[in-house]
Amino acid sequence: MATEIVQAPKCADHPGGTAPIPASAAVLLDGLLAQFPLVRAVAQYETAAERVTQLAPLAETGKMDDLDADSLAAAGDIMAAAHDVLKAAGRLDLIGEA
Repeated sequence: MATEIVQAPKCADHPGGTAPIPASAAVLLDGLLAQFPLVRAVAQYETAAERVTQLAPLAETGKMDDLDADSLAAAGDIMAAAHDVLKAAGRLDLIGEA
C-alpha cells in the first residue's frame, strides 16, 4: 500500500492569511492581550528593583563609577515608569504595594 503525498496549502483560503478563530476564543484572547502591558510593567519593575538592590551598597560606599551611577538612575526611571503603568491600572498590588 502506497502513501499518497498531498501538497500542503501555501496560504489560507480566506482573507487575512491565518486560520479564523471562533468568536468565543476571540473574546478570551482580547482579555489576555489587555493584560500584557501589566505583565511587562511588573517584569520591568522587578528587574530594575533587582538592579537597584545590586548597586545600592556600591553607592553607599561612595566608590560608584559613572557607568554604575547611570545604571542606577536608569533603573530608578524604569521603576517609576512601571509604577505609573500599574497605578493607572489600579494594580499596584502586583508589585506589593497597596
